[in-house]
Amino acid sequence: MSPLGLFSAGKYTVVASAFSDTRFGDKTAGGITLKGVSKRYAMVTALTEVDLVIPPGSIFGIIGKSGAGKSTLLRIMSLLESPDRGEVYYGQERVDTLWGVALRERQRKMGMIFQNFNLMASRNVSGNIAYPLEIAGLHKSYIRERVEELLELVDITDKRKARLRELSGGQKQRVAIARALAVKPGVLFCDEATSALDPLTTRSILSLIRELREKLCITVVLITHQMEVIRAICEDVAVLNAGQVAEYGTVRDLFANPRSAAARELLHGDGRGFLGQGIVEGETERSDGDE
Repeated sequence: MSPLGLFSAGKYTVVASAFSDTRFGDKTAGGITLKGVSKRYAMVTALTEVDLVIPPGSIFGIIGKSGAGKSTLLRIMSLLESPDRGEVYYGQERVDTLWGVALRERQRKMGMIFQNFNLMASRNVSGNIAYPLEIAGLHKSYIRERVEELLELVDITDKRKARLRELSGGQKQRVAIARALAVKPGVLFCDEATSALDPLTTRSILSLIRELREKLCITVVLITHQMEVIRAICEDVAVLNAGQVAEYGTVRDLFANPRSAAARELLHGDGRGFLGQGIVEGETERSDGDE
């Protein structure tokens, strides 16, 4: 990091001075920087020299077709895997070299939601949200209070005792979001979080994620293959193609003037009417489509 708070990621230079912004509860998890990250599995090269800067408090999209390297990049950013080469930083702390207790402590400061929710059918809504707090060994009274806070935060207080089979897809994703936020993470990873949802429910969940970013001052990293989702919620985006960053910049610039063949190909099948203009401009209120 230079004295001016600028970091050069390959041919891109990004202002990163907000890494020290005290609005973020976990300052070291506020922004994510990747320098020359590469990963290979046997004969398959998953990532090659990936440079990225994800500013703190942003909603950052990573898009690419199947096999582009999105899942590998997510696993490296969330410290589930280590790169073969390169470095990963949360704020100014290098994290790809962490192990043991230090690694587990860092992993507890991030949340993740998935396409298929990954909830436990043996537990009701409150029990699912409470699970990471129980694992952390927190006091039962705190867990009860925190679960109630989270139920209200994602607007499912009336479902606290419901079983998963009684919930719609959108409601299950709200439970998953609440569980991911239970430990007050600095960053929320969204792995194809709306891919299994219908358009109205997708709109509702994306609106909720935006609201949570504003309320909690967290960083959101959204992995998707849907350009309409990028357009609806993200501020900045990286286009992955064959394990490399094909394009990197603002969403506005990507749609106005895509520079790479990979971006143009993704935009060609955009389906811009999928979500409508309201959520893109931040005007859409919560839909009833996930009830």
